[in-house]
Amino acid sequence: MTYLIDAWLDRPHPYLRILHRETGEVCAVLEEEALDELRDLGDLDLHELGSSEPMVLKELVRSLFLYCYARALRP
Repeated sequence: MTYLIDAWLDRPHPYLRILHRETGEVCAVLEEEALDELRDLGDLDLHELGSSEPMVLKELVRSLFLYCYARALRP
C-alpha cells in the first residue's frame, strides 16, 4: 500500500491526514492537539515532511499510524 501525507501545518488549526494514495480514503487524521504532542515528544520532525527520501517518509507514516492507534487506545 502507498500513502500520501496531506499536511496543513501553517493554518490557525493545523492538521495532518494520511490518505490511501490509490483511493483517496482518509486513513488517519492528526489535529492540532495531537501534532503538538508529537512535536513535544520529539516524534514529529517537520523537516521529514518535506523529504523526498522514500525510507524517511515510510518511517514517518509508520510512526504516525502507531501514534494514532496508541492514542485511540487511551482511556
